[in-house]
Amino acid sequence: MKKWNVSLTYQPKIRGVMDGTIRQTIRKIGMAGEKWPGDLISFHGWSGRPYRSPWSWRLPYTPITFAEPIRAFAEGIQWPLQDDPDCGIYSWDSLFCRALAQLDGIYPATGQHLKTVLMDLNKIPEEGILMQIIRW
Repeated sequence: MKKWNVSLTYQPKIRGVMDGTIRQTIRKIGMAGEKWPGDLISFHGWSGRPYRSPWSWRLPYTPITFAEPIRAFAEGIQWPLQDDPDCGIYSWDSLFCRALAQLDGIYPATGQHLKTVLMDLNKIPEEGILMQIIRW
């Protein structure tokens, strides 16, 4: 079991995470590795510039209940992951991506806005980027 401290910078999502109405985030799988059900996760905000200022608030650790890998492409999200990059890709306009946007606190809750938020935070190369849907 690992403990993860995760920052939130997308303003429309912060209040919902703090009050418990939003219980999902989508994150790039970074050098620290994947998160797993049973790991503990805590969220925090920044008092100023992200990564260059103190935390402004922090929530207690809570167990991760769901962690599922996906791959984000410019044209949509691949889930479940498969070796064939053309298999199982949901377009950004699909019901799947709209549902992810709603659960993730994206405003307005559309797949296109989810794409904008994910691409603003991560460069998505042509071969896609490995991410996780994480719920707690």
